[in-house]
Amino acid sequence: MAGARSRNFAGWPLFANSFRPFFLLAAIQAGLSILAWLPMFHRELSVSSAFAPRDWHIHEMLYGFLPAVITGFLFTAIPNWTGRLPIQGTPLGALLMVWLAGRIAVTVSADLGWAFALVVDAAFLTLVVAAATREIIAGGNWRNLPVVGLVLVLLAGNLGFHVETHVQGTADVSIRVGIGVVVLLIALIGGRIIPSFTRNWLVKFNPGRLPVPFGRFDGAVIGLSALALIAWIVAPLTMIAGVAMAGAGVLHLVRLARWAGDRTARERLLLILHVGYVFVPFGFILNALAAFGELPPSAGIHAWMAGAAGTMTLAVMTRASLGHTGQALTASPAVQAIYAAIIVGALARVAAVLLPAHHDVLVHIAACGWIIAFLGFAVAFGPLLAGSRRRALATMGLPVPAR
Repeated sequence: MAGARSRNFAGWPLFANSFRPFFLLAAIQAGLSILAWLPMFHRELSVSSAFAPRDWHIHEMLYGFLPAVITGFLFTAIPNWTGRLPIQGTPLGALLMVWLAGRIAVTVSADLGWAFALVVDAAFLTLVVAAATREIIAGGNWRNLPVVGLVLVLLAGNLGFHVETHVQGTADVSIRVGIGVVVLLIALIGGRIIPSFTRNWLVKFNPGRLPVPFGRFDGAVIGLSALALIAWIVAPLTMIAGVAMAGAGVLHLVRLARWAGDRTARERLLLILHVGYVFVPFGFILNALAAFGELPPSAGIHAWMAGAAGTMTLAVMTRASLGHTGQALTASPAVQAIYAAIIVGALARVAAVLLPAHHDVLVHIAACGWIIAFLGFAVAFGPLLAGSRRRALATMGLPVPAR
């Protein structure tokens, strides 16, 4: 029923499915935000925000860009989970406008006032949590409520970010809360879709060793990761947090090895999911080393955010955009270029922390990789998401069928 409703939608195709406007606008916002951050980093540009420049940058990545991608994924998945009709048309457009209002309010919050900006910005995730909870409960799909629970914690982190910056002048704990939620969402959702997609492809194209499906071991890894992240949020540079982070990192490496990612090299659309997930244990291990005093704390944070979050969002956005619009699930040259750009950008951003002598050059490489990847997604997939299939195929270098 949900699929038929989407196919029969009579309005602008951009608002036929949640992934269409949110993936497109999130990609544009991600690219433009980093494009603005480069001159802000060098104090050549300023915005009228109540946040300090660093906090504006972090907030717009953590509580601006990522919630949009999460929403696009969540409201596309929920109809499949519940069999209920998707959110589309005017309600979807209204939700998108609330997200856009939050981006504007945060950017000019020095003029609007921090409390007003908080209310406008928090309205988006509040609506997302309320709508997702209603749909999941109405559909009796209780097992997916933990995903909504994590989004609720993300909302709490966003509220805390505004309050913390107002009271203390800068954000601290609320940043780690948001990052912790993102890591757990990647671990939870990635742990379901990566082995599933891998199994489906291997059975069809490369029979042999298959990934181990989600089971008790995965649940235990996620549970222990949550405990490690709580320790990190509360006291990131303590021995307890370091040991917990190191243990979680090793467990995620074992988990990743069980998914047969080494057998997916022929299909980049699938391989990128495994590559993106590598940054999850990488981040845990780097944060463990930071807790032991061996590295700066930002190394692990950038492994998670630029690496895991950046790569996994693009992997999911490209795959979902192709699959839900009826295209072949294969990575075109344009898609592979997007993947290469985000990987280079993520590695350069972590290297900028580890190699301070080359910091500025590596930061610029990282920023360029991020901008190319996300604005490249907007250019390549924008026509497809907006409803022009022929133009999209031409943009991605794929064969265009005759009329």
